[in-house]
Amino acid sequence: MSKFTEVMYATATTSTRGLVTGEPDVPLRQTWGEIHRQARRMAGGLAAAGIGHGDTIGVLAGMPVDIAPVCQATWMRGASLTMLHQPTPRTDLSVWTRDTETVIGMITASAVIVGAPFEAAVPLLAERGVRVVTIDHLRAGPDTDPVETAESDVVVQQLTSGSTGSPKAVRLTHANLNANACAMLDRLKISPEQDVMISWLPLFHDMGMIGFLTVPMLFGAEVVSITPLDFLHAPILWAELMGKYRGAVTAAPNFAYSVLAHRLALAEDGAVDLSTMRCLLNGAEPVDPDTLIAFAEAGARFGLDPMALAPTYGMAEVTLAVSLAEPGLGMVLDLVDPDLLEAGGMAVPSRRSNARRLPTLGTLVSGLEGRVVGEDGQELPPRGVGIIELRGASVTSGYLTVDGPQPTQDADGWISTGDVGYFTEDGLVVVCGRVKDVIIMGGRNIYPTDIERAAGSVRGVRPGNAVAIRLDAGQKREGFAVAVETNDIDQPDEVRRIEHEVTHAVVAEVGARPRTVAVLGPGSIPKTSSGKLRRANSIALIGG
Repeated sequence: MSKFTEVMYATATTSTRGLVTGEPDVPLRQTWGEIHRQARRMAGGLAAAGIGHGDTIGVLAGMPVDIAPVCQATWMRGASLTMLHQPTPRTDLSVWTRDTETVIGMITASAVIVGAPFEAAVPLLAERGVRVVTIDHLRAGPDTDPVETAESDVVVQQLTSGSTGSPKAVRLTHANLNANACAMLDRLKISPEQDVMISWLPLFHDMGMIGFLTVPMLFGAEVVSITPLDFLHAPILWAELMGKYRGAVTAAPNFAYSVLAHRLALAEDGAVDLSTMRCLLNGAEPVDPDTLIAFAEAGARFGLDPMALAPTYGMAEVTLAVSLAEPGLGMVLDLVDPDLLEAGGMAVPSRRSNARRLPTLGTLVSGLEGRVVGEDGQELPPRGVGIIELRGASVTSGYLTVDGPQPTQDADGWISTGDVGYFTEDGLVVVCGRVKDVIIMGGRNIYPTDIERAAGSVRGVRPGNAVAIRLDAGQKREGFAVAVETNDIDQPDEVRRIEHEVTHAVVAEVGARPRTVAVLGPGSIPKTSSGKLRRANSIALIGG
């Protein structure tokens, strides 16, 4: 039996901790033992459907109460699971069905498990010849023992951000997942017997699925799980649950902290209690120092310890966590010379007023090695800016694509992250941006995240909804445009003000003027299923 499944089943027999779902309307708490007993019956249902060792299952479900036992049942059968991208009210269902069929074919899924709130997809998939099994049907299965598993068995095939049309899945083994889970538990010093984890993260994304479902299920930590729609409907609920359950650990993308900071600023004294939180991870998108400063200030009167804020770095290709800060250090900024950063490829410390403030993202978790290489492939010294490469026990050996498997590692086991960044002398990781998104103007490397951070600071711009768009040079000097969203799109004077102030904010930050600033309504900027900006798909916004 793999270490991952061995520990998970042992946890089910010994732990009194569990999963809380259904907040805020109908809270339901189930121990991991109760979930395991459900999983045994679901495993029987999967066995009756012919699902066995080495098979792949697609899962289309949105409720944590359903997804937890489905995941464990899948692993009990020695199969792997892929969380399928979920349609939203804005989704074109014909396009979604076609893209989903492509994914199902790519992963050679034996069946798709469907649960609430996506029951309407059953006939859409069935008419395409996809074998569908409902969660309600699985719950009626006979109690079944788990099959033997190996460390090399694939446990999850995680669709990467933006995997629609031409999808790609990261293949993670039992060994990969166990290595990264242990590294996270160790670094964050999570006590399964005492700590409570709070999450609204989508379970089709690795931070939600692995960090806030699989890890607590594996080690027996208490986790309170609501859906992204619950958070978007009432962001303050996230903070309310931290107090109600005396939460210790949570995580979210940067935009969510911006949204919650705004809600906390408007809340009455005593509305929430954040005093028990000791680790608030910020990851999955670029970290904005100003957002965390604003969040710390807004949370102070509710007992928030600013040292609990923890910028992080993760990626699906490394299972989840790449680097994490030690708990209690708070946000650590690296102040560097902007000219040497952009033109010289070195992150040289600076105390000047124009120093660029870059958030450090902790040190690499145990079991990972890292290096930074230049354009010639040679390793750079500390503070040399180049492409970050990683290797270790939690690194995937390959992708699955529509054209078949593709390796991710070179002959020595290194994987290129595609991220531009550097390591400090103390081993702290700093990410400047994606190599494919870097804008080169006059020999300077301008990072989209700096532009987006400046644009997002303008009053009226929706948090997390500013995108820098590189414009190909062609016969001209390379340039860029900026698109932002606002809720005031129907107020022409506000739109003109935002356009003017975004231009000035960007020039002040990066010393370069955008060719165009497009001010758009909510929902205009394309994003991946996990909420990341799709910069390459944004050029149509400015008619380029």
